[in-house]
Amino acid sequence: MKFGLFIPQGWRHDLVGIDPSQHWGVMAGLARRVDGNEDWTSIWVYDHVHTVPRPAEEATHEAWSLMAAFAAVTGRVRLGQMCTCMGYRNPAHLAKVAATVDVISEGRLDVGVGAGWYEHEWRAYGYGFPSSGERIAALGEGIEIMRQMWTTGHATYAGEHLTADGALCFPRPLQGDSVPGSRRNGIPLWVAGGGERRTLRIAAKYADYTNFSPRPEEFSAKSEVLRRHCDDVGRDFDEIVRSADYNVVIGRDEAEVRDRMGWIRDHYTRAGLPQDLIDREVRSFEKGALVGTPEQITKTLVDLEARGMTYAITYFVEQAYDLSGVELFEREVVPSLVNREQHSNLWHFLHGR
Repeated sequence: MKFGLFIPQGWRHDLVGIDPSQHWGVMAGLARRVDGNEDWTSIWVYDHVHTVPRPAEEATHEAWSLMAAFAAVTGRVRLGQMCTCMGYRNPAHLAKVAATVDVISEGRLDVGVGAGWYEHEWRAYGYGFPSSGERIAALGEGIEIMRQMWTTGHATYAGEHLTADGALCFPRPLQGDSVPGSRRNGIPLWVAGGGERRTLRIAAKYADYTNFSPRPEEFSAKSEVLRRHCDDVGRDFDEIVRSADYNVVIGRDEAEVRDRMGWIRDHYTRAGLPQDLIDREVRSFEKGALVGTPEQITKTLVDLEARGMTYAITYFVEQAYDLSGVELFEREVVPSLVNREQHSNLWHFLHGR
């Protein structure tokens, strides 16, 4: 199993109370820390511009600016966004930006794309808010344009929602068809979202990676939908890496897990959220798949890997203030899953076989 780690950028109120003059130092320091730990494959940010669960006058740093900055201050770890909203940027221009970041990072970029959902952001920035069908259709068209840009250096495309007319992308990404072992899309492409009729079909056609439900049973169900779409479009299902995002709340024992939940409640209170939203956020953390002791979390991940989830993208809400949870996860969870022989033995031990 591979592991990615979200770097706090403010979107989930995870830089509240830190002076803006210190934000980049905090983010860059955390990115460099991951870069030095080979158990982590990647670092991630969210492509959002207003905070959740409600818009507030708190920092939310822009995703692609951070991609370029992280590319310059790291040297090993891969860089991703979960996920870039196709409606926020012209796809030909986005492909050009991504190619530049790929060069800066010396070939370490992953590109996550999705149809977008945060209506407030769409309307606030003047994008309107097309229907879900229109947004998903535009996602597929945008991927076509981006793939042309990366693999040929040119894009000409006339779609119902998006067009390009001779757009150029030079230099092409370092991760291209001319590079031995590179993926077919040039830059590895993640398609995020679990819409069964259209989004997963787009994933079957184009994705190197998918990202959908963290809940085990739902993950399995959507995997089967993806498999059927792959059969329909003539794609090898096993070519696509299936991933999911996880809020991690970890403690050495049940008491410490409760303490961390208490910290989350207090943190959102300090952030000024109203009580109903605080309660909703805490419930969402409590229901997460990766909540518990290292043993409990490891057992869940072993089960998820058996279902085909081989890349976990993790989020620790307290990371900018307290690294003890991340350190516990690194020390007692990650090694047993990254090491294949240990994992096999662990699976049989946990399942009594």
